Amino acid sequence: MPAKHYSSIFKEINSCKFLKIQSLTLFIITYVDWTLIPFVTKFEGTYLPVFMISFYMLVGALDGFIQPLFKNIKIHNIYLFAIFLDIFQIFSYLVYSFSVVTFTYVILTVFTIQGITFEIARIHTVDFMQDEKVELKDYLMIRSLMISAAIVAGSLSSMIFDYFSVNLNYLFIFLSIIGLFGIYFQIILYKKFKKKVTNAEIIIQIDKKELFEKFRV
Repeated sequence: MPAKHYSSIFKEINSCKFLKIQSLTLFIITYVDWTLIPFVTKFEGTYLPVFMISFYMLVGALDGFIQPLFKNIKIHNIYLFAIFLDIFQIFSYLVYSFSVVTFTYVILTVFTIQGITFEIARIHTVDFMQDEKVELKDYLMIRSLMISAAIVAGSLSSMIFDYFSVNLNYLFIFLSIIGLFGIYFQIILYKKFKKKVTNAEIIIQIDKKELFEKFRV
């Protein structure tokens, strides 16, 4: 039965600590965003003109044009940027108490940049998944599963918060706590990626030196 493939997917996640941490990180960050997105969409439709809504949609759709600019960027630098972006997102929740309109613009900017960053990171992560002996098809399937699960969980959370008319400040506190866990796991990934990149560069330098020595002889 096709359902048996779920067990093989979860088995593969559990067998690879690196993939487990990345899957958990992806779930947490996506969950936070999709819990907040319905409320931001409400603010967006209430306070922002169509022009600005279209502008953010346009910028978000430019990831395919932007990615070639970061073809040679190191993967750990992408995660470092994502960490600072998530920290900025948490602090942006404070803006809501002063101005809903400003908060809407700020959080939409964060979401837009975050979406582009996720796409750049996804492409650069593929090579490292091959080092972990994970098939590309399985990696993409696991990634899609984590994102879908996070979107479903986030959407349900938004429905619950809205049904009970929970004060948004409490929602921000909740998402900040969850977001801190996401940042913690991203720091772990940053260190792991940096170590892998550094080791790979050292091996390349050693190979070049050995090749140079052979030519000298």
